[in-house]
Parts: sequence; structure tokens; C-alpha cells
Amino acid sequence: MRVTLVNHSTVLLQQSGLHILTDPIWAERASPLAAIGPRRKRKPGVRWEDVPRIDAVLLSHNHYDHLDLAALRRLADRGESQFVVPMGVRRLLRSQKIGPVHELDWGEQVSIGQTRIHGVPALHFSARGLFDRNRTLWCGYVIETAGRTIYFAGDTAFGDHFGMIRDRFGAPHVALLPIGAYEPRWFMSPVHMSPDEAVRAHEILGAGTSIAIHHGTFQLADEGIDTPKKRLRERAPGDSFLVLNNGQAVTFA
Repeated sequence: MRVTLVNHSTVLLQQSGLHILTDPIWAERASPLAAIGPRRKRKPGVRWEDVPRIDAVLLSHNHYDHLDLAALRRLADRGESQFVVPMGVRRLLRSQKIGPVHELDWGEQVSIGQTRIHGVPALHFSARGLFDRNRTLWCGYVIETAGRTIYFAGDTAFGDHFGMIRDRFGAPHVALLPIGAYEPRWFMSPVHMSPDEAVRAHEILGAGTSIAIHHGTFQLADEGIDTPKKRLRERAPGDSFLVLNNGQAVTFA
């Protein structure tokens, strides 16, 4: 199994001929407008022209730094991908002629080939405008493929759901856990984990290896863009919680 951090929460998972892409974003800004909004500080680690065939695209929620319509349209135009989304998000994709779309509630699952993808809880929120807050769901995913379990947390605060996921699916072989956009804590703690909390989540999950996501590409909160990875490296237990640069990959035998 090969795991490549493209940027932010965009991760390419490759195993047994199956290619999965999480929360793909290649946009210059995480914003509905081209001229304002968070602008990327680092390029994607994989050029668009080098993106392989993608069998499944997993979307955790509808925020602009996780749901990049331009990237999704380009994937849909290839005609090779299926799209897995939380409840309520299918309508947006269908309006852009993006599909086929599988919509999941927490606890539901879909099979793509021999791979099972489960929607699991997260602590976050949704919105793409001023008047649609929490009109659609947000989630994480557990992927069961070729004898391995991969957990993609999406965007989430720290909470009891990590223990619930461990109890339901067992310890994941690989967990993709967010570490950025956590300051100030009084404002961000209900929706984003700090690096310290991500380490606690890693320990609760009992993950064989965790990989940090949601950091290093967009400046979304008060901490410095490289502060999350520095903090995680201070706190992470040994080499079981990895911090990858954009484009860096790790292979699991």
C-alpha cells in the first residue's frame, strides 16, 4: 500500500490496483472567489497531469478547502471515478454533472469493487455560504480493502468517536488525522484538533501508523503554517505518527 500526501487533506491511497483520492483540492484559493480567501502557500505535491486513474473520491464535507468543484469536474470528465459523499452533498455534485455519487450517512457503507467504504462520525460543521450552515452532513471514512483498514478522519475536533471507531472496526493499519487550523483554541476546539489532541486520537485508535493531514498548504487559522508539524514532531510517539511534505509518499509492505 502506498500513501501520498498531495496537499492539505488530499491523500492518494493506492493498493491492489485500487486508487482512492480524499478531499481533492488543486485550486489556488480555498474560497468561492478567485481574488480573495485563503491562498495556497505551497503547490500540490502531485501535478494534475501526473494524477493516475482514480477509482473512488472521498469527500468529508462541503467546505471550500475540502470540496474543490473544479478538481471534481476534471475527475468526473475522465469518466473513471465514483464519488462518495456525506448526506446532502450529492445535490451539489449532481448540479455540476459530477458523478456517479454515493451518499452516506454515519453508519452506512458502499462497496466499490472489493473495497468497502464506511461513513463514520466526525465533530465538525458544514457550509458553503451564509445561509446553509449544517444543511449537509460531514463525516470521516473507514476503508476496508485487501485485508487492511484505513481511517480518513476528514475534518474533526477531538471526541469520543475515535474510541467508537476503534471498537467497531478495530485498530486501523493507517489513520489520516488532521492537525492544523487549531488556534485560538476557544474558537477552534469544537471543530479542529490540535496536534496534541491528534496524538491522543492516534493512541485511542491504536493505529499502526498515523499520517498528518490538514496542514502546511493553506493559512486557515492563527498558528503559523508550519507550527502544527513542529508541534506534532515534539509530541508524536516515535515514528508511528508521520508528517509528510506535499508530494511525499510512504509505502507499507
